[in-house]
Amino acid sequence: MLVVPAIDLKDGRCVRLVEGRLGTERTVAHDAVAQARIFAAAGAERIHVVDLDGAFEGRPRNAALIAEICRAVDVPVQVGGGLRGPEAVSAVLSAGAAFAIVGTLAVDDPEAFADLAARFPGQVIAGVDKKGEHAATDGWVKASQRTVLDVARATEAAGAAAVITTDISRDGTGLGVNVAYTAELARALGIPVFASGGVRDLADLKALAATPVAGVIVGRAIYDGTLSLEDALGPL
Repeated sequence: MLVVPAIDLKDGRCVRLVEGRLGTERTVAHDAVAQARIFAAAGAERIHVVDLDGAFEGRPRNAALIAEICRAVDVPVQVGGGLRGPEAVSAVLSAGAAFAIVGTLAVDDPEAFADLAARFPGQVIAGVDKKGEHAATDGWVKASQRTVLDVARATEAAGAAAVITTDISRDGTGLGVNVAYTAELARALGIPVFASGGVRDLADLKALAATPVAGVIVGRAIYDGTLSLEDALGPL
């Protein structure tokens, strides 16, 4: 199982939010590029970067910083946040990202998502996040009428390289990852599924590793020290 450390960008800083809500941000690192280098030097095989400003505003806002992060490390970087059209996706991939994470468009406009997946084969990851029983959009502010499973299956059919799914009610809380939910989604799909939201400690990673889940995004636990970076990236 791939463990992917996370960098969430807001106003140029690395922050953590609670349940994705504005106003709950807490700065965990002032230098995002240095943080990416720390993750890469520790053995991370991939780094997860989210442009939170872009997610809330619907267009990329930290493009220059993300390009700098991509140049600073020799491991693949997956980037999300405000990527709601081909120009934004093309720009982030041209800046050095290996994968573009597309969420709102995957829920709201399946045809447009399919076009993106066809235009950038193997590089578009669907971000399908759980808000109650439905898929969330617009920086997790809105809940759509579509279920996570419905959206995830549609993105798989459209050519998504993988699905990243967050249980929003647990994100940034440190309450523990929703293993059962993510494992169920992984069993329902034929493409890799990554868990996100609420990882607390090594026990969470070991529980996920015993399921079909292909990977997990880890943020707060590493920054808070409830999960050491060495343990996170070591054998499970």
